[in-house]
Amino acid sequence: MQRKEPLYRRVNSRTHGVRHGNGGDWRASRNTKAAKQDLAYIGSMHSHHRHGLDYTPLFRFLLSRVGKDWDEVYSEAIARIDRSEPIFWLVARSEEERQAYVRVGESSYYSGLYVDENKRLALVDPTLTANDMKPTCGCCTHTFNGERFTQPYDER
Repeated sequence: MQRKEPLYRRVNSRTHGVRHGNGGDWRASRNTKAAKQDLAYIGSMHSHHRHGLDYTPLFRFLLSRVGKDWDEVYSEAIARIDRSEPIFWLVARSEEERQAYVRVGESSYYSGLYVDENKRLALVDPTLTANDMKPTCGCCTHTFNGERFTQPYDER
């Protein structure tokens, strides 16, 4: 039996100058009096962030399985990723968590998903398209389910 490719990919996180939003101010303040008095600085310097993983293949996989049996989709997805949390970034676990779209990253948006009463994966808002979305800034390329937004950025 041939093993399927994982539903995530590794991205370069070791390049010189790459910052991942984990602060980095510790080295500038670790020997100051304030840092020695502040108990927040005591402990491990390792963050709990998991940098260097891109779950775009997982999101595309989930969107391609809309209408399929949730148990089958979930079992295949969980076998091909490193942890289960990214699945539930898109798939709502309860009625209150349902959203028409979900922002993943700085300017990437995906359709919100949920499991319907028939145990099938479904879109929260099946009518939503990239044409309905408006960018929040003019400097980034905004995408919805991998397609660029068609509306221009409005500075008002």
